[in-house]
Amino acid sequence: MGLKFMEHILILTHDPEATRDWFCDNLGFESGDHPEFGFPVYWLYIGNQDVVHIGKAQHSEHQNTYLSTPSDTASSVSSTANHLGSGRIDHVCFNCEGMMEFIDRLTKNKVEFSERKAHNSNLYQLFMREPINGIKVELNFSAEEALNAKRLPSWTSTGENTTN
Repeated sequence: MGLKFMEHILILTHDPEATRDWFCDNLGFESGDHPEFGFPVYWLYIGNQDVVHIGKAQHSEHQNTYLSTPSDTASSVSSTANHLGSGRIDHVCFNCEGMMEFIDRLTKNKVEFSERKAHNSNLYQLFMREPINGIKVELNFSAEEALNAKRLPSWTSTGENTTN
């Protein structure tokens, strides 16, 4: 027994189309095929893998029944789709390549983001909020890619900064 990988996330939103468009336009997802559930959904893909599912918050009793589990309580069901932000989950993260293309796209689309080198790791990170639902999104790149793009200083083994 063991976990293999994270399959997907589901975003319940009051504006599924705008949410889909933001993830596709700014992060490069492709909207694709999905099974018929009897209520509207969008599945967003990275390559051949669906990783972001989007549905309408409080769409129908059929959707509520389909998405409920035996462990749901009235308070947990009513609180999940009614609030903006990431809720109990702080953010979603995607491993990426092509950092400068992402930075150019985000800048062109006027998406505010912050960037940093992750402490004690070989990661360079971009953080932003998806504006429709307030979901925090993290994009991870190799620190080597950031160094090659001159987004962080080059350090020698003695700790000397060699960047001009």
